[in-house]
Amino acid sequence: MIELVVLDMAGTTINEHGDVYKALAHAVTSAGATLTPEDLQAWMGADKTEAIAALLELGGVEADPALVEQQFDAFRGHLSEVYAENPPVALPGVEAALAELKARGIKIGLTTGFSRDVAAPILAALGWGIGEGQLLDAVVTSDEVAAGRPAPFMIHRVMEATGVHDVRAVVAGGDTVVDLLAGRNAGVRTLGVLTGALDREQLEAHPHDWVLDGVKDLPGVI
Repeated sequence: MIELVVLDMAGTTINEHGDVYKALAHAVTSAGATLTPEDLQAWMGADKTEAIAALLELGGVEADPALVEQQFDAFRGHLSEVYAENPPVALPGVEAALAELKARGIKIGLTTGFSRDVAAPILAALGWGIGEGQLLDAVVTSDEVAAGRPAPFMIHRVMEATGVHDVRAVVAGGDTVVDLLAGRNAGVRTLGVLTGALDREQLEAHPHDWVLDGVKDLPGVI
């Protein structure tokens, strides 16, 4: 019996038009680092501070803490400007799917590689509330745990917040490889969705219970 579903935000439940990755690339290359599509793909879904540090090093720039903080601020500023011009929207069928799961008594949590100050305005703009009588039961951001994906901590923090104790009663996933790896590391059932940048073959190469066209299809398999 599934008690809790934990999903990623950008590319999984929310269409933010790929702008987060454009902003991430801008933050790295503006510091003088080179960036390959393969390196960027490897860090999709991860904590953005961790991603910037790793991508700077991969791109030939020493990721000292001051530079990482500076480029993270640049990332947030650039993303805020882009989102103001082109606001994120719910992916097709997601709100209905989450409402159906809620009606069955299944709790809904979101996790994200965003910090809280980036995630909160997006959720507010969508009208996705958190708590009793709202669409969401919990939201955990990567700046609230010791490490972002593929570490399992955000999933376990959602379990803690929602009072779910058994990892076998949890489904977690998203549109990136690190979403699948985080689910595996958390010991839960894992879901990949094809609403992000990766195709079925790329996701199915990693441990998973399902790879679906989108979250809209999740009520039909659990």
